[in-house]
Amino acid sequence: MTRIVILTGAGISAESGLRTFRAADGLWEDHRIEDVATPEGYDRNPGLVLQFYNERRAAAAAAEPNAAHKALARLATDRRHQVTLVTQNVDDLHERAGAPEVIHMHGSLFGALCARCRHRWPAPMVMRTTDLCPDCGHASCRPDIVWFGEMPHHMERIEAALRRADLFVSIGTSGNVYPAAGFVADARHAGIETLELNLEPSVGSRFFDRAVHGPATRIVPEWVASICP
Repeated sequence: MTRIVILTGAGISAESGLRTFRAADGLWEDHRIEDVATPEGYDRNPGLVLQFYNERRAAAAAAEPNAAHKALARLATDRRHQVTLVTQNVDDLHERAGAPEVIHMHGSLFGALCARCRHRWPAPMVMRTTDLCPDCGHASCRPDIVWFGEMPHHMERIEAALRRADLFVSIGTSGNVYPAAGFVADARHAGIETLELNLEPSVGSRFFDRAVHGPATRIVPEWVASICP
């Protein structure tokens, strides 16, 4: 049984109509990152932040899994392989494609978090500043998204899977955001085979043993078919 750790980023959902994390001008959906993706931005203007993620949540709910998501779901259910699927994405397209388990290291649009007591619960489609935490009762609700300056979720579990892996595959990632950008170095240090599947070479493309570049909806199904005939 081949043990495979797969990391996916925004590029795998781009062909489902979801824009990648930020444009070349440094903006995310025409907003400064500091305003919508930091705890400080939330403290300054929680209404703006909640509205921003309400729009992202609606867009994610309206999107459909593409051929790349579906191919990875098929791989994850193939008994010949043991797959740990890790995503930087905050959408639910992997799950809706049929992946049995997904590690969301940057959280999910469909989760809510109390900024005061850290209680978590399923997010409503529209979050408001007047929403009360079901645990502590305070109006301090935010999306359960990992913002800049915060620690990604499930790092111990991801690192343990990497240490046991036979193959690490990075799909649709820019290679700019740490700690995920450092996974390839961790894998190489452990002697694990590495593969990049991306629209174009990432920042860390040179660190991979092998790289295939092109649209995710083409190259991901082709790769999966090569190991799951």
